[in-house]
Amino acid sequence: MAPARRKVATAGLVLVLAAGAYVTLDAHDLVPGPLTLAAPVAQPSPFPTAPGATPGGRPTPALTDLDPAAPVPQATAVQAAVNALVADPRVGTSVAVTVVDQLTGEVLGSAAPDSLHQPASTAKLVTAVGALSTLDPTTTLTTRAVRQGDLVVLVGGGDVMLGGGAGDPAAVDGRAGLGDLATQTADALKLAGIATIRLGFDDSMFTGPTASPGWDASYVSSGFVAPVTALAVHIGKLDASQEYGRRYADPSLAAAKVFAQRLTDLGITVTGTPSRTTAPGDALAVGSVSSAPLRDIVGYFLDTSDNTVTEAVSRLVAINQGLPASFDGGTAAVLHAVGTLGLDTTGAHLTDASGLASGSALPASLLAGIVRATTSADHPALRSVVAGLPIAGLTGTLFDRYTASDARGLVRAKTGSLPNVTSLAGTLVDADGRALVFAVLADATPEGGQDQPRRAIDAFVTGLAGCGCR
Repeated sequence: MAPARRKVATAGLVLVLAAGAYVTLDAHDLVPGPLTLAAPVAQPSPFPTAPGATPGGRPTPALTDLDPAAPVPQATAVQAAVNALVADPRVGTSVAVTVVDQLTGEVLGSAAPDSLHQPASTAKLVTAVGALSTLDPTTTLTTRAVRQGDLVVLVGGGDVMLGGGAGDPAAVDGRAGLGDLATQTADALKLAGIATIRLGFDDSMFTGPTASPGWDASYVSSGFVAPVTALAVHIGKLDASQEYGRRYADPSLAAAKVFAQRLTDLGITVTGTPSRTTAPGDALAVGSVSSAPLRDIVGYFLDTSDNTVTEAVSRLVAINQGLPASFDGGTAAVLHAVGTLGLDTTGAHLTDASGLASGSALPASLLAGIVRATTSADHPALRSVVAGLPIAGLTGTLFDRYTASDARGLVRAKTGSLPNVTSLAGTLVDADGRALVFAVLADATPEGGQDQPRRAIDAFVTGLAGCGCR
């Protein structure tokens, strides 16, 4: 055999032997390939069915519509309960009460329902309804930064719950963050080749005094309220973790200083101290952040009874009505808005929008009418007001009341507390499933604090809830 043919034959034999070896390895699953000597894989069993499982139907809602056929309590029984409350020495000598059937508006019991009394924080119901009956509940408040040359101006838009760092999309207090606004601003400045700026802040959206003359001087220093400005971080609190604590004397300036620090952290040099100014009309926008929706802001101040947030919201209503964004403008605006719902505001007067100031006077009949309006199908935008009220024994300013009461979870109401003033207005469901609206104003309670008048009023409301007075 010629050498060349011998080489070809040898090469072929090598290839054949290699192929045979690979086939053997493939069959034993030692190398990749389609061949196998293993037993066939069994078909998978069907997915098991849980014992007793059936196709899901339409879920039953946790909250159902109230039964209009539920019996209405006897007016004589309700009136007897009202009389007993008014005679209770724990509530003092100046008391107004009204109890109304939520569905029909029928007055079931009352005592001096149209007389004027200091409302304390139940006045926040006026501001809540005034805001959501005139403004879009989805409205958000925008805080902006603008630039002209090397001047950057932080422009307040009425959001007094700015966060000092990144915004929290799950929060109401802190939804918009100055850290996010600083990032936008720093990026815009760097694109413009600007590394050093002067910083101003514009809080001119709100006008007039920042504190009501009807406030006791201790209210600001003790943290019950902050000076009302159009710009603030965490409602002007020095320590955001405290419900009541010291507030900045100038919340707008404090917010601007936080913004300056955030810019510094991002490599922007801020010269001097931020100064109050008016943003130039032709300034360039360099960033903006937005608050939680108005309905959530209203829910926040109803649940927590925060005075500062309430005052800020009243000024938004004033601006909407073309009135000054001040104490006078805000109180006039919210009362006017309530009046447009067909409620009688004759004689009603507010010194401030939160009920913190002395001198405010409202009738129990008006508060009950406001609560009833929030439950009406005629005013769907107001439904979030009653939904945002504290729940007896569970949430907000009622979390620690009714905890051992059969009315726990059945009462939604706005509380009110000032020296010698205790009030409560809201809605309840009685033992027969009938919804009632009530308002109690006691503004000459005995010395000794809130405990005794609250106990008397809570016992009255618990009695209504458990009565089924037929």
